[in-house]
Amino acid sequence: MLDKRKTKQIYVGDVAVGGDAPVSIQSMTNTRTSDIEATVRQIKSLESLSCEIIRVAVPDNDSAVALGKIRSSVKIPVIADIHFDYRLALKAIQYGADAVRINPGNIGNNEKVASIIRAAKDSGIPIRIGVNAGSLEKDLLEKYGVTDRALVESALRHVDFFEKNDFYDIKVSVKASSIPLTIDAYKLLSEKVDYPLHIGITEAGTLFKGMIKSSVGIGALLSEGIGDTLRVSLTGNPEDEVKVGWEIVKSLNLRQRGPEFISCPTCGRTEIELADLAAMVEKSLEKLKEPLSIAVMGCPVNGPGEAKNCDYGIAGGRGQGIIFKKGVVVEKVPEKELLDKFVNLLRKDGYNVS
Repeated sequence: MLDKRKTKQIYVGDVAVGGDAPVSIQSMTNTRTSDIEATVRQIKSLESLSCEIIRVAVPDNDSAVALGKIRSSVKIPVIADIHFDYRLALKAIQYGADAVRINPGNIGNNEKVASIIRAAKDSGIPIRIGVNAGSLEKDLLEKYGVTDRALVESALRHVDFFEKNDFYDIKVSVKASSIPLTIDAYKLLSEKVDYPLHIGITEAGTLFKGMIKSSVGIGALLSEGIGDTLRVSLTGNPEDEVKVGWEIVKSLNLRQRGPEFISCPTCGRTEIELADLAAMVEKSLEKLKEPLSIAVMGCPVNGPGEAKNCDYGIAGGRGQGIIFKKGVVVEKVPEKELLDKFVNLLRKDGYNVS
């Protein structure tokens, strides 16, 4: 287990962030927040994949008002994401947000920020100070350019203002789309404050490239003990953000949730449509929460032999395959029946699979 940097602990709803709490997985809805039905439907889908905190955009009054009904309809904490208009933050807090995320640099003068702090303090909710490379203050850009020092100085400036207003229930982020810049900024920030850190690579891109960038950047930070909660930022379905987030923390042995999949890379011995089969097995088990090890192998060489320590597995052959459990063959079946037979075996053993 990696040594996690010790930070203060705050609560977003009933989810602990920082301290000795595990790294929590967040996402953000891409529905219109004012469309309550669509937003609740998406959040519940994310809940089923073990998303632990959700953030929603609040660009207008209708979205702020909608928060109340959204919050009462879902289980996980809801964070209001605010830019530019401090009044939207006040309204979101009024309607039950579990936390707010603001970039104080684009909210306006200090009195506007102070009003948000007072409202959050009265409601007993935390605030994330979210600094982004794309919205740094002009004086810092002139002094440093878009650098790790500029990101961190911006964050520290806001932290100091919050502390002077007797508010310490905060977490901090210093995100950029550049992996090296993000890593350097978080390393520097982690030396300056002991508040919990929300980590991620902002605007990481579409699924394939964004997944790689996020895994490299977030993984590098977590491997050094930096990061208390994370969001994988991808263009597209937020369900993918949650899946990738969980795979990142699982790969570092920081959290366990759901199956660990093992599949061979295929070679000239492969006589089964392994890529399709592996994808279908993974899809069928994506909502399984038990930490099983599942193998999908392309031939008998990589079957029960190399994957004998897995809980369950499939090894393909010419037009057929074997299903095995703890290295012991359970059944030999035609290729077209492999998926159904495999899923039925898990159901028979008491696992709740689709």
